[in-house]
Amino acid sequence: MSDVSTTTLIMIRIFDVSTERVFNAWLNPEMMRKWFFTLEGTNKITQNNPQVGGTWEIVDHREGKDYRAIGEYLEIDSPKKIVFTFKMPQFSELEDTIIVELKELKQGCEMTFKQVIHVPHEKNWSESDIEKALVEWHDSTEHGWNLMFMGLKELLETGKISYKG
Repeated sequence: MSDVSTTTLIMIRIFDVSTERVFNAWLNPEMMRKWFFTLEGTNKITQNNPQVGGTWEIVDHREGKDYRAIGEYLEIDSPKKIVFTFKMPQFSELEDTIIVELKELKQGCEMTFKQVIHVPHEKNWSESDIEKALVEWHDSTEHGWNLMFMGLKELLETGKISYKG
């Protein structure tokens, strides 16, 4: 049995569109399949039931493998806040919590993204082993979201995505 530690990733992005457009991109399956954990060309499944207690699922096909991400909506306050869980069952039963908060600006909006990341580790790990794992998970998670948010920005501001993730 392994132990678990947590680290929190916080990212802030500015979008040149309304809070409603960004909010919608997180919940509308047609939008989600173009940027959220997947791309249109590799997406197999995007389904969700965007209400408190409702679930979402995305299956992305990469390099001959299917990657499945699932979660449950915990809070939806349109167009300001979405809280949901994020889990990839093939890798871990651990569930992260993601909080997306949107704030209207004079022009566009600001998105504050927060993910509480659960990092598994062995009982015999030292503090520095745990610290190293937390930093690695934090940085690789941040890298992944950074790519997704670049795609999201392009999708929202130009209507298409040109990058290949």
